[in-house]
Amino acid sequence: MQQNRERAEQLLHSMTIEEKVAQLVSAWLEIQEDGSFSIREYGHKDHRNGNLYQEVLGKGIGQLTRPFGTMANDPHKQAKAINKLQHYLVTETRLKIPAMLHEECLTGAMVKGATIFPSALNYGSTWDPALIGRAASAIGDELRSLGIHQGLAPVLDVARDARWGRLEETFGEDPYLCGVMGIGYVKGLQGAKQSPLATLKHFVGHSFSEGARNHAPVHCGMREIRNTFALPFEMVVRNAHPAAVMPAYHDIDGIPCTSNHSLVTDLLKKQWGFDGLIVADYEAIVQLVNDHQVANDMAEAAALAFNAGMDIELPGFTVFKEGLIEALYRGLVTDEALDQSVLKILQEKLRLGLFENPYIREEAIDLGSEKNHILAREVAEKSLVLLKNDGTLPLKKGLKVALIGALADHPYAMFGGYAPPVHLQGSHGPEETVPVLAKTIKTALQDVLGNEQVLFEPGCMLYESNVERAVFFPGDVQEGQGTQVHELSSDVSRIKLACEASRKADVTVLVVGDLAGLFGQGTVGEGSDAASFTLPGVQEQLMQEVLQTGKPVVVVLVSGRPYTLDKAVTDARAILCTWLPGEGGGEAIARTLVGLNNPSGKTPLSFPKSVGSMPYFYNHTKKAGGLPVQKQFGTLYPFGHGLSYTSFTWSDFQVEQSQITNTGEFKISLQVQNSGTVAGDEVVELYIHDKVASLVRPVKELKAFARVSLKPGEKKKVVFSLPAELFSFIGERMERVLESGSYELFVGKSCDDIVFTNELSILGEDKVLSNSWRCLSSSSIVSLS
Repeated sequence: MQQNRERAEQLLHSMTIEEKVAQLVSAWLEIQEDGSFSIREYGHKDHRNGNLYQEVLGKGIGQLTRPFGTMANDPHKQAKAINKLQHYLVTETRLKIPAMLHEECLTGAMVKGATIFPSALNYGSTWDPALIGRAASAIGDELRSLGIHQGLAPVLDVARDARWGRLEETFGEDPYLCGVMGIGYVKGLQGAKQSPLATLKHFVGHSFSEGARNHAPVHCGMREIRNTFALPFEMVVRNAHPAAVMPAYHDIDGIPCTSNHSLVTDLLKKQWGFDGLIVADYEAIVQLVNDHQVANDMAEAAALAFNAGMDIELPGFTVFKEGLIEALYRGLVTDEALDQSVLKILQEKLRLGLFENPYIREEAIDLGSEKNHILAREVAEKSLVLLKNDGTLPLKKGLKVALIGALADHPYAMFGGYAPPVHLQGSHGPEETVPVLAKTIKTALQDVLGNEQVLFEPGCMLYESNVERAVFFPGDVQEGQGTQVHELSSDVSRIKLACEASRKADVTVLVVGDLAGLFGQGTVGEGSDAASFTLPGVQEQLMQEVLQTGKPVVVVLVSGRPYTLDKAVTDARAILCTWLPGEGGGEAIARTLVGLNNPSGKTPLSFPKSVGSMPYFYNHTKKAGGLPVQKQFGTLYPFGHGLSYTSFTWSDFQVEQSQITNTGEFKISLQVQNSGTVAGDEVVELYIHDKVASLVRPVKELKAFARVSLKPGEKKKVVFSLPAELFSFIGERMERVLESGSYELFVGKSCDDIVFTNELSILGEDKVLSNSWRCLSSSSIVSLS
């Protein structure tokens, strides 16, 4: 480490101002296979003349933005092209400093041929951080094989409003669950060598925007920010050592997160001790001029972001490249501060071994393996949430099944917004970027039942036309230019055929939900926010008419948000929620429908009764529903809910000591037995309620959970340890305080299905906690039979 610092300092002392600033810049290039490129900039793709290599790379460059994940080119050929740019940097520039490469990676490397894992909602639905760590480790392996140095994940936004298009990128609506899953993801992605760099986003409160609209302001006090939205970030920073953090686009009380010194420097760096890179969200800094209008020009915008704590602009050919230099000349930024950021980036490049190994090893690229596909399917299977079942599922052998729905045989219905088929479909078509091993629900169901047992009719289409070119960053969406929204189909002519198929079959599997697409080009995804919880397009009409056929109907909801599902809640025999389950999703759904997989997911989101109840989340305060409580407030299916094909018996609940001091910990145990006839997994959830506090507190808060795998008849003991500090919160003086007093303990199968209760007490004086407070519970599982 000391050697790296000394070498970085030597480099720094030899650099011009232009060369220093170049290290704080990332260029977003559309790189062709021959190594030529064009520049993607805010609002347009600039068509420049002259030597682009010299103009863009001549002084060096900090990073290259999504060199694989912008074009749907063959990864091996693309690697050769990227190496040409890297060769220029290390042979033709004065200082010979290589560039770091970054890619999106929430559900896998967003690269043609990479494994596509399920959405983050699926991750949260597993309640299994170790499994998600394994998935993230596989993603990290694929990124490393590509020579990628930084991955732009995980998303730690806490879901609050199901209208928000980016809901599918979150782990759910509980901050503790988000934090625990985030820790698992970061440790898995970065590995022991902290490479590739994980990037926490979007710091902070991005998911609580006005009206759940993308980029809209957040109206939230700093205590709520700290207690809810910042908590997952704090948990991950303290327990997983992430290497980067990305501030969000929005403003909080008039201050954009991009330029918020109190959040980025005072809280994140000084209080929490984060010492990694602070990277801008795409085009966020130029938005300080064009959208937030808190800066007169690029120099002021650069100074605002940089002085708040920003290290590098991703992508940044717009502001830092020229604006930061002008800010230095005006005295808006100090030379010392500039040197500190450049030094940090140089040290990171040295730590990653970039100077010794600047090139991608084309022969080492390893994407889309069968091993990773099996893991992706495992995550999908363990994330499926059985919301309702009267015994119709699993499907009995010999039944003829009518498979209906626009998504049942769609080539990329299983994928989230940050997956290659959604981002890269414009230039080559989505089918080219769908993994070879992926199956649609139709194909997978035919595989397990036989072609002759499945009658398929789509019933409708979500869209009749294809997206000609995907829009995938805010700079493509220009105010006043009328960005084209992909129009949903209104054609109901196919519904009759679907109903006929339903009548011919013994049981109907109706697949409904979302197609992801960004900025209005899908029904969910970044910038595709909803105004209604009615199923998109004519799917609601299709569902109602199929339910009226009188045949048993199983609804499969493939979506990035909860929907109210109207008559399905009362009239469908079963409802299986799959979220966006990735390349193994078709197989996972089919195997679950026929009983080869026992559903064990628990929903990380409440299913609201209506859009009028938004924002809604289980951990609300007592007065949140109004007085009298509004009838639309509440849920159809609560947070933590999920059924199984087997049954579980809970017993022998014990609290070792119901009173502890503020330095102690509670020991809570119970026994769980599989009292059914098939193997299954149960999730035990622990919630608390602070009975009397100095500030208004939620009616329930998740503080621990454990996933327990049990064979038929098997019994296991689950033991939880809850440190007293886990009961703390940010108090009136903006300090983390642990208050003495009484707490209700709830142990249950969901936030509403409570099996055991008890009263806990923390004795002694109220206590202000240090920055090293214990924010995690622990659990152990012991087999008893």
